[in-house]
Amino acid sequence: MKIQIINGPNLNLLGTREKDIYGNMGMKDYLKILREHFEGFHIDYFQSNTEGEVIDKIQETAEIADGIVLNAGGYTHTSVAIRDAVASVSCPVVEVHISNIFDRESFRHTSLMAPKCSGSIIGFGLDGYRLAIEGLRFIHSKKS
Repeated sequence: MKIQIINGPNLNLLGTREKDIYGNMGMKDYLKILREHFEGFHIDYFQSNTEGEVIDKIQETAEIADGIVLNAGGYTHTSVAIRDAVASVSCPVVEVHISNIFDRESFRHTSLMAPKCSGSIIGFGLDGYRLAIEGLRFIHSKKS
């Protein structure tokens, strides 16, 4: 399976940003763990602090990937444009949030992405990415 992970704004700071919320490990180190766990999968990673670049990556990836793992970061709660990009692609998208967005500020309680995603993984730390890929594997197996 070919999986594309797309992270939005400020997630380039994983491992250094608000460690009490996001933990001590950066995405580069976690990607090594993911790739070892999903041997035989092709897992690509993209991060941008720019809304349009996230949209471009969703659109370009949708035709070549078996699934997208999307952590839109703060754009989750504000970006109709990213929501529309998710709605416009045919490959499954699983939304991930490292923290429990429902245990945080009230403005984080609404995900504009969730209604257009195949599922959401919320509050399991970086392990949410592994769980999302498991979800994509399940979706893919149902199609076969």
